[in-house]
Amino acid sequence: MIVITGATGHLGSRIVAEVLRRVPAAAVGVSVTDVAKATALQARGVRVRRGDFTDPATLADAFEGADQVLIVSAAIRGAAATGANIAAIDAATAAGAQRILYTSHQGASTDSLFPPMITHARTEEHLAATGVPHVALRNGFYSSTLRYHLDEAQATGRLTLPADGPVSWTGHDDLAAAAAVLLTDDSAAAGPTAPLTAPSTLDFAAVAAVASEVTGREVTRVVVDDEEWVRAAVSRGMPRAAAEFNLGMFRAARRGEFMVTDPTLETLIGRPAESVRTALRRMLAAHP
Repeated sequence: MIVITGATGHLGSRIVAEVLRRVPAAAVGVSVTDVAKATALQARGVRVRRGDFTDPATLADAFEGADQVLIVSAAIRGAAATGANIAAIDAATAAGAQRILYTSHQGASTDSLFPPMITHARTEEHLAATGVPHVALRNGFYSSTLRYHLDEAQATGRLTLPADGPVSWTGHDDLAAAAAVLLTDDSAAAGPTAPLTAPSTLDFAAVAAVASEVTGREVTRVVVDDEEWVRAAVSRGMPRAAAEFNLGMFRAARRGEFMVTDPTLETLIGRPAESVRTALRRMLAAHP
């Protein structure tokens, strides 16, 4: 049985859908924090069980009988994220899983300027130390993240952010398809994958240019000092800790941590990956 965690989330739900195109529902189990949100999957014949990374005792039941477990990284901010991911890995190991997959990131590094990349690197280290055959999916930065900045661009004609750098923004659908391929092909090489990214990068100056093209209204990229941006975010209601956390993404991007692209994603899914320009056009069209 293939067990997938986070199966009602943005990435996990897509992975489940892709896997169900390839294997019978009876061969799939999901681990979710709220089973009520997975009733449609249960109706299709998928095994649905509660599993919470922050309550490891629930994971033994969620992972029971699993040949493979796909661990979608915990959606937790801060130091607790590493512990939650490790708890899931340990539970999968204890359940006897013969293969463990983990959704990591192409920027995973213990010296990253963006804390989630450190979490991914430490989780990968723990996964490798288990001795269980495993795959760390080095996913590109989600292109959907750009949505958080489009409202300002469309409302004010300005994209006011700290200095940044090129990012290989990548779509959830493409990453989900790649995960499903790897889950259903146990001959795939073990360890971290090559970066699973879209074929191109954009910085926020380029994002502003695409927004201008799509909307027909000029969007100006405005670079502000880091602390000025944090103060402005806090004044708009964002907790300071969250603003400083988000600032890490810009600091890492301008150091070049997210600028790598690689053809592996397109090779796995057998089609061109959605470019960030296409993703932006779709998002902007949906938010006129």
